[in-house]
Amino acid sequence: MYKNCFYISIIFMYLTLAASCMPCHAQGGDILTGADQVDNIFGDLSGKKLALMVNQTSVRTDGEHLVDYLMSKGQLVTKIFAPEHGFRGDADAGAYIEDGRDKKSGLPVISLYGQKKKPTSHDLRDVDIVIFDIQDVGVRYYTYLSSLHYLMEECAEQDIAVLVLDRPNPNGHYIDGPILDTAYRSFVGMHPVPIVHGMTVAEYALMIKGEKWINEARALRLSVLPCLNYKKSMHYELPVKPSPNLPNSRSILLYPQLCLFEGTPISVGRGTDTQFQVVGHPDLKGLYAFYFIPESKPGALSPLHMGKKCYGMDLTNIPTEQLLNSKQVDLDIVISFYQRFPEPSVFFLKNGFFDKLAGGQLLRKQITQGLDAQSIRASWQESLKQYDAMRSDYLIYPK
Repeated sequence: MYKNCFYISIIFMYLTLAASCMPCHAQGGDILTGADQVDNIFGDLSGKKLALMVNQTSVRTDGEHLVDYLMSKGQLVTKIFAPEHGFRGDADAGAYIEDGRDKKSGLPVISLYGQKKKPTSHDLRDVDIVIFDIQDVGVRYYTYLSSLHYLMEECAEQDIAVLVLDRPNPNGHYIDGPILDTAYRSFVGMHPVPIVHGMTVAEYALMIKGEKWINEARALRLSVLPCLNYKKSMHYELPVKPSPNLPNSRSILLYPQLCLFEGTPISVGRGTDTQFQVVGHPDLKGLYAFYFIPESKPGALSPLHMGKKCYGMDLTNIPTEQLLNSKQVDLDIVISFYQRFPEPSVFFLKNGFFDKLAGGQLLRKQITQGLDAQSIRASWQESLKQYDAMRSDYLIYPK
């Protein structure tokens, strides 16, 4: 722990908190995010031209958005970078996001999920520091870390400092799943990490730099502002939905396994009020009594199987404590739906998206070969040990 804190203090380029870095977590009290502590570094931000990569989750404990707070304190915010789902977090998954202007602050909003996913040198021409403050859910598929990757890379190439304001990881209490084969690198998985990586965004940023996963990694001036009073074993209730289709803690805890269905014809409840808590398909009538009907809703304007009865499983009654205690990606549900699907040959979409989510071909092949979940999980264990050893150099918080 002390070794890791010392490492962090070295890279704090702007933070006056660097000298007091050793207690990375306070003994007791409410969790404070990086955004809650930003006042402590105002002296270092003063006179600097700031750009912020933020969305609807970038709020302080009192509910005030980071953009509004910084501007109210006289900080020079010049622009906003917006990831998938947009600055307000209400766009569909995968929806093209246009550039625009925030009506409240008047700031230009540059989309990094539209014409481009990486900022340009022109975007950064009038910026001294880029602040990243977005809530992650600790799962490789979640694209905010891919946006962070491209942001860090361009800032390294343009000699722009990056400051990551940290937030707790609601799936940070374990690691699990196959390690990504980099031959299957995509925006839903850019790095050789497991499905559940067990790191906060600040820890992950340190790993991206430390493992040289971006161009000019050594040149990047990276700083992080850790959470206080946080341990990885803590259950953290997110104050704001991290994206339109993750409405509560249960959906976030189920997301690591249920998102694999996005590479299949199976609906995970987009277009309902129980997204990522129900699973089904119209052709499973007779095999399951429960059904739901996807409808057009904000955040899911054209959901899979819209207007059709999808027969399957209702997971809304699973206690969150049970999900927290399982500490694994539950493959049984994926295997069960594959085995019951009327046409197994078309269960995995021909576009290869399942392989991108799984991080390679192996998981799909193991399922089609009839391996059970225990056997498949056993095949992950050695690579997970190697990953766990690698990530230990970048961890800020105790378990």
